[in-house]
Amino acid sequence: MDILDRCRSFDGARMAIDAGIYPFYLAFDDADAAVARLDGREIVMCGSNNYLGLTRDPRVVGAAREALDRYGTSCTGSRLLNGNLRLHEELEAELADFAGKEAALVFPTGYSANLGAISALAGSGDVILVDKDVHASLLDATQLTRASIKPFRHNDIADLRRRLAQVPGGAGRLVVVDGVYSMGGDLCPLPEIVEACGDFGARLLVDDAHGAGVLGDGRGTAAHFDLLDRVDILTLTFSKAFASIGGAVLGDADVIHYLRHHARSEIFSASMTPASTAAALAAVRVLRAEPWRARIPLQHAASVSTQLRNHGFATQPTPSAILPVPTGEVIQTGLAWRRLLDLGVYVNAVVPPAGSPRLRTSYTAAHTVQHLSHVVSAFATLRDEGWLDLPETA
Repeated sequence: MDILDRCRSFDGARMAIDAGIYPFYLAFDDADAAVARLDGREIVMCGSNNYLGLTRDPRVVGAAREALDRYGTSCTGSRLLNGNLRLHEELEAELADFAGKEAALVFPTGYSANLGAISALAGSGDVILVDKDVHASLLDATQLTRASIKPFRHNDIADLRRRLAQVPGGAGRLVVVDGVYSMGGDLCPLPEIVEACGDFGARLLVDDAHGAGVLGDGRGTAAHFDLLDRVDILTLTFSKAFASIGGAVLGDADVIHYLRHHARSEIFSASMTPASTAAALAAVRVLRAEPWRARIPLQHAASVSTQLRNHGFATQPTPSAILPVPTGEVIQTGLAWRRLLDLGVYVNAVVPPAGSPRLRTSYTAAHTVQHLSHVVSAFATLRDEGWLDLPETA
C-alpha cells in the first residue's frame, strides 16, 4: 500500500465544506480578544483564548517591537547552544517568582513544554496516570516515554486511587492533569488529587494552559486552591492569557536544571523568538500590576452562563473563562455554528474526538456588556429558530 493512499482517500471534511458548515481554518481579516473581521464584516469574537485582552496592549506590543529592533527576528539556534538570551532568563525568573516556584524553563510552544517535561521525567519502569480528558499534547507526551500509561476517568478520584493502588511497588508514579479543561471549562479537583498523590507517593504535573493568567488573580489553578506548594510541576503556555507564543515548565530548581539538559523538545528546537519572549514578559508584568484583569473573564463567563440558562440552554455555572453550550449532534453543531456566525458571533465548534458535540464559548477582559448582550441575543435567536434541540443536561 502506498502510504499516501490514506491522504488521497480522505474525505472526512468534504461534506461540511460543501454544505458551508465547515468550522475550521477560517481566514480572518483581523482578530482581537473581543472582535474580529471576517470577509470584511465585524463579528464578536467569542472563541479566543486571549483572556486578558493583551495582544494589542501598547505595553506588550511596544516590548515586542523593541525586542525585534534590538535582537532581530530570530535567535536561529537552540538555547543550549547559541540561542539563549538574557531576555529568556529574565522571563523565567519573573514567571517563577509570580507563580511561586523556584525556577522555570521556557520552550518555543506550550505543546513542546509538555512534550519536553513528561518525556524527560518518565521512563521505563515508571507509571503515568493521566486524566482521559487532558490536552492532546499531554497524551502525545506520554507516548514519547517508555513508561506504562494508565488513563483514569475524567476527574474521578476514586478511579485515580484505584489505579494508583495497582502500581507495583518501586515504580515511579506521575499523575498528569489539566488545571482547567479546555473543552469543558471545568477545573480538576486539585485538593483531592493532591491528597491521592500524597497517599500513594506520586508526583503531580498540572498543565495550567487555561488557568494561568485567569484563576487565582492570574497565578493559576494551584493558587486558586491555595496549593502551589503541593503541585510538583506546572506547565503553561504564553499563547493564551500571556498574549504571545511559547510555553514554560515550572518547579523546583533541581527539576528545572535536569530538564535543561534532558528535555529534547527544548534542546533540539530553536528558542523562543525575541519578540515573543519580550511580549510574554511584558504581559506577565502587566498582570502583576493589574490583577483585576484576571477577574473580568470569570465574571463575563458566569454572567453569560446565567443568561443562557434563563433562555433554556443547558449551561452550567462555570469556574473558568470557558463556557460550553451542549448541542447534541455533530450536524446540529455545524449548523448552529454557521447560524451564529451569520448573526455576527464566532464560537468554537467542538466535535468528537475533541469532545462531545458542543459550542465552546470563551470570554476575555476586552469584552464589553454590549458584546455579551449580542452573544446572548444570538443564542436566543438560535433557539427561537429551532436550530438546536436543547438537551436537558450539559
